[in-house]
Amino acid sequence: MSKRVIVDPITRIEGHLRAEVIVGDDGVVQDAFVSSTLWRGLEVIAKGRDPRNIPLMMQRICGVCTYSHYLKSTIAVEDALGIKIPYNAELVRTLMNAALFLHDHVIHFYHLHGVDWVDIVSALSADEAKASKLAFKYTDNPIGTGENELKKVKEKVAKFAKNPQGLGPFANAYWGHKTYRLTPEQNLIALSHYLKALEIQRTAAQMMAIFGAKQPHPQSLAVGGVTCVMDLLNPARMGEYLVKYQAIADFVNNAYYADIVMAAEMYKTESSVMKPMGVKNFMAHKEFMIGREEYLFDSGIIMNGDLSKVFEIDEDKITEEATHSWYKDDAPQHPYEGTTNPNYTGFIDGQSVGPDGKMTDSKMINEKEKYSWIKSPRYNGEPMEVGPLASILVGYAKGNKKVQAVVNEFLAKTGIPAAALFSTLGRTAGRMLQAKLVADNALVAFNNLIENLKVDQETCATYVIDKDKEYKGRGIGDVPRGMLSHWIRIKNGVVENYQAVVPSTWNAGPMDSKGAKGPYEADLIGLKIEDLTQPLEIIRIIHSYDPCIACAVHVMDTKGKTLSQYKIDPLYGGCTI
Repeated sequence: MSKRVIVDPITRIEGHLRAEVIVGDDGVVQDAFVSSTLWRGLEVIAKGRDPRNIPLMMQRICGVCTYSHYLKSTIAVEDALGIKIPYNAELVRTLMNAALFLHDHVIHFYHLHGVDWVDIVSALSADEAKASKLAFKYTDNPIGTGENELKKVKEKVAKFAKNPQGLGPFANAYWGHKTYRLTPEQNLIALSHYLKALEIQRTAAQMMAIFGAKQPHPQSLAVGGVTCVMDLLNPARMGEYLVKYQAIADFVNNAYYADIVMAAEMYKTESSVMKPMGVKNFMAHKEFMIGREEYLFDSGIIMNGDLSKVFEIDEDKITEEATHSWYKDDAPQHPYEGTTNPNYTGFIDGQSVGPDGKMTDSKMINEKEKYSWIKSPRYNGEPMEVGPLASILVGYAKGNKKVQAVVNEFLAKTGIPAAALFSTLGRTAGRMLQAKLVADNALVAFNNLIENLKVDQETCATYVIDKDKEYKGRGIGDVPRGMLSHWIRIKNGVVENYQAVVPSTWNAGPMDSKGAKGPYEADLIGLKIEDLTQPLEIIRIIHSYDPCIACAVHVMDTKGKTLSQYKIDPLYGGCTI
């Protein structure tokens, strides 16, 4: 008999997500359904507002991806109005983007995804001297792996273990799981880097704030360019950015890269990690202008895992449908015409496997009906994976020399075949390789900015909004989690319609009207779960996408009852409940 296993909530992600899988007696997943349980709704809030104010609102979609939404929303308005921003502004936006990518990717691996690979309890039995020597196998310049440093790490974490509440931030995990592969010494190396990464994420946040004024929710972008001109003309501020950037780049190259090489060495025979992907269609968009019309990452589409051909993106073929999403309009819609009309139908009573492995009564997804707040984006009717791996694969297939160099070096160093890129390990490695490319190349943009400022200090373009005209535009590009697009229509000087198609929508969307699964769901099918009471394999796959389920502005209980309502007074900026 098959069993239904529910993981809800999936932790160590942004937002609210649950996964339900149907498992046979052999422990293999037969079907999978992924549901987002909170509504975003910011598209509704945008209507009727001045388009110049929308980017500041749209970055509030999320507390993690703030700059991503801020930037693409700003570009959408600029595209609609036909504004070409100054070269200086382009380069500053790239430098802020570099801070975001480095911050986001480091946090994701070490603080969200890392413990899916690293057994913290195992690290407490490691030999510090042996681990210190082992670190040199993966890099010539190890970080945080001196024998005394590792001893202090063990002592610090051991205090957590002795605490009555257990391992503190490392509690309630699946320590000792059969699919962990690192040795105690390797676990200790990665644990040390986990703690070091806490310092690195602070440095990266400070780096963003140099040009963005603060982080999260920077505020220096404006429709037409950037407003941080005084920072650009201050050598001390530019030098501060450079110093922080170099510290983070060193960590990426000598800790992050080394740890993924180490993981690849140990996990390349683990079946759940090397399981082929369920969706092998990839889409990425150009990003990171480092010179005039020179981008670090490329645009393109790969179908069925065929790296011999890359198709160009036709934006008219992008749609979202809501057959299995809690919205009223089911038919595929292009984002310019997209609607956001909620239609919550809830869950059903059923049986699933509880933490003790026994069948329990619970609220379950009704896969025949609507079951997620996420829509189902499609390109020409096909599901697509977006994200760092998609960007790496598209660049590699298009002959991007920078991308090809890091990919070939990684494959040679780990001894894994190119086919291994189409796996959970490959997706995790792809994110690290993207971070390395940013760490190795963002200084090109920095130096070009320095040179251009000597002859040109323009940072913002002028423009006019004609209330008698109608406009439409989009901001599209790759952000840390993949291809993000914001779509706007302007009429009578205000927003008539707004849609944001985010990376996690592409990856986490439910099945469509044809029964085709999105990447999350498709990747889970065929997965062998060792222990139904500890479904680490499910978590590892979902985390490899770095889910960012956008923060909700509308909350309901399990029976669909409204918990509270908020009315904003635009004149006074206050709200009533």
